[in-house]
Parts: sequence; C-alpha cells; structure tokens
Amino acid sequence: MTELSPADLSILLVEPSAVQRKVIIKHLEKEAITQITQAEDIQSARASIMQHIPDLVISSLHFPDGTGLELLHHIRHSEPYSDVPFMLVSSEWRKEQLEEFKQAGVVAILPKPFDSAHLGTAINSTLDLLSADELNLELFDVHDIRVLVVDDSRLARNHIKRVLSNLGVQRITEAEDGEQAKTILNEKMFDLVVTDFNMPNLDGRELTEFIRQNSQQSHIPVLMVSSEANETHLANIEQAGVNAICDKPFEPQMVKQILFNLLNQ
Repeated sequence: MTELSPADLSILLVEPSAVQRKVIIKHLEKEAITQITQAEDIQSARASIMQHIPDLVISSLHFPDGTGLELLHHIRHSEPYSDVPFMLVSSEWRKEQLEEFKQAGVVAILPKPFDSAHLGTAINSTLDLLSADELNLELFDVHDIRVLVVDDSRLARNHIKRVLSNLGVQRITEAEDGEQAKTILNEKMFDLVVTDFNMPNLDGRELTEFIRQNSQQSHIPVLMVSSEANETHLANIEQAGVNAICDKPFEPQMVKQILFNLLNQ
C-alpha cells in the first residue's frame, strides 16, 4: 500500500472569517497541503461535501447558520461520508462545550491560535486514521485479538473501532455501557477491554473493579479512554486496576504504542 503524505490530503476548511481562513491556509501550506476547499457557513459546507467528499474537515465552532457540532453530527449520520475525519479549531475552552466533539470521535481539537506543531500532530493523526498500519505482536496474531469496546456513545465506539481496525484488529464486540459489558464478559472471553470512563448505569472505574474482583477474566488488560484531565481523578482510575489511560481524541499512533506495550507483556 502506498503511504499517504500530507500533500495527498483534500481538505474542506469551514470558517466564517476570511482572515482566519487565510491564517489556517498558511499553516496548511507549510504542511505541503494545497488541496483546500473553503466554506464560510454550514450550508455551503454541506453542499461542498455532497459534491466532493474531502479527506478531512477542519471546522470552526460558531457560524451564522449553526455550529460546528451540528455540522459534525450531519457528517456522522450521513452516508457515504459518515467516517470523514473532523478537526475542530476553536477558542472555546469550557469542557462541557468540547465534550460532545470528543465523544463523536474528532481527530483533534486545536485552540485558537494554534501553532504549526499542533497542526502537524493533528494532520499525522488524520493520515494514521486513513491508512492501515497493522500492529505486529510477538505473542499474538493481531487478527485473533478479541476486544470489547465499551462506550455509551455510538459515534465514539465507531471511531474507536475504526482505529482498532486500521491496526489489524478484526474481532471487536461492542457494549453500550458498563452493565451490558458485565453481561458480555460473563458470556465471552476477551484479550483486551477498551472502555470509556463516563457512562450511565456503570462507569469505567466500576467496570474495571468488576473485572478485577468479580469476573473470570481478572487479568485482562483494560485501556481506559477518558477526557478527564484532573491528576487526582486519573490516579483514582488507575487504582481501580486500569492498565493504561488514553485521552480523547483517540489518536492512532498513541493507541498503537499502548496496545503494543499491553499485549506484549
């Protein structure tokens, strides 16, 4: 397979400010990206996607006719472009405003202003998401790895499954929350659990405690996906028996390294 480069990417840039579009385009050109279509509002963005499906949508948050979140939801629920990577560029800092973007599986959230290093990392994550890069393990065939993905957001599960599939994982089972995961774990054996932290009924910490204390799979590796940044909170999660914690967005290269370390132990 031919390896993708930034120059291969087709970008749809959705930003109401002409000045901001020029700034972002300048950063993109430094990454050798020149295939850039511009849109200034949600309506023109949707029309553009219908005419040509981009490799990546880079969007602001606020528009005269809607929000970037509305655009993201439109993309995620529309075939044939529901899995197009989405990058948010925003000066918004409030956690509750950004959480829905993280739950929907954005490839990156860049602050305004951002620098070339931030953009370069996000572009690399996009390339990883678009390219298959199988994980080579010493003890297992990655195709045989049985993974349980637990998240109450269908969009988040889809994003996690896509990342795992690109790494060569084929045997993936889904659970909508910790309670459903408990039932599945009592019925089937797994090699890895990837779970969200914030879930109704039974959260990721409680699920991990069940696995460690009350299941027949007490030694199974658990990868926790969390958007929590509080160090004390993360320490409490680790004490529950989590093997590794991955931040949202769920970045392919970081996940690849974490899985290599977990599954080669």
